[in-house]
Amino acid sequence: MNVISILYSILLIAASVLCIALIFYLNKIVHAIKTIEHEIKDISIEIKPLIASTTNLSEKLNRISDSADTQLAMTKNIVKKVNDRVDTVLDLEEKIRSGFEGSVLDLLKSLSAITNGISAFWSTYRKKQQT
Repeated sequence: MNVISILYSILLIAASVLCIALIFYLNKIVHAIKTIEHEIKDISIEIKPLIASTTNLSEKLNRISDSADTQLAMTKNIVKKVNDRVDTVLDLEEKIRSGFEGSVLDLLKSLSAITNGISAFWSTYRKKQQT
């Protein structure tokens, strides 16, 4: 046997060892990929109900939002009506007050003048009585 035969034998042994190692690691890679595939299937099975639940929740939130919008519009309408009625009552009160104040002030002035006249009359009458 010469050197080339020995080197050739070593090369064949090294290639065989590399092939065995490659088969071993490919087996590990295939096993890892199968595990990942199984986990992805499990996740996809669990995601389907989650997606359905999320869709249902989204629909309910849309209905609640629409209902809240409707109720908010109704509340705004009621507040506007109440505001209009309060403004009407305040305008009526102002009209009554302005009409009442003018009449009452005139009446009070007249009563004050009558009171002053009677007071002056009594004071003059008492002075004449004392003299």
